[in-house]
Amino acid sequence: MRQADNTDDLIFSVAELIAFCSKLYPLNPGDVIVTGTPEGVGFARQPQAFIQDGQTVRIEVEGLGAIENTTHYGEAPSGCGPECTCG
Repeated sequence: MRQADNTDDLIFSVAELIAFCSKLYPLNPGDVIVTGTPEGVGFARQPQAFIQDGQTVRIEVEGLGAIENTTHYGEAPSGCGPECTCG
């Protein structure tokens, strides 16, 4: 694990973030609001550490669940569905 933090360290409360974002975009069930990073951000490390091709990033919200995505550089993978927006 590279970073671990919780909502107690946010500058704005979760309610304030939802209120602000909902004024800009319609929010739907399942939407994720990503607020930035806790301490340990990659560019400030020595040596610097950035997400690499093929690296899996996992975000977990205690009591809610987790989501994982793997980074892929370059061309969109073949087999994307008709509603794919990655290409």
